[in-house]
Amino acid sequence: QVQLVESGGGLVQPGGSLRLSCAASGITISGYVMRWYRQDPGKERELVAVITSVRESTDYADSVKGRFTISRDNAKNTVYLQMNSLKPEDTAVYYCNAHHVVFGQTYWGQGTQVTVSS
Repeated sequence: QVQLVESGGGLVQPGGSLRLSCAASGITISGYVMRWYRQDPGKERELVAVITSVRESTDYADSVKGRFTISRDNAKNTVYLQMNSLKPEDTAVYYCNAHHVVFGQTYWGQGTQVTVSS
């Protein structure tokens, strides 16, 4: 059974930092493109960051460039999202996504809530 389990969310003041983790089981993430999405109630799910499987190339939504960093540790089967200089508009549920580059399987985590508020 495949599971993606996000952790590290919580309440933080504007300007603060959080580090999200996504631990995978049932798959080996080395063959997967890994993405972080976020969704605020009433809004569409937004792609935040992506890291490829082989070259570990990264890309980010314009709204988070320079503040967020995605990384992966294939040995730990975990992907991370370091979030700095957080803003109230970063408040959302953050979801981890794994997509196999050859076979096309896609998996989602259950999400972790991030709230940025003073």
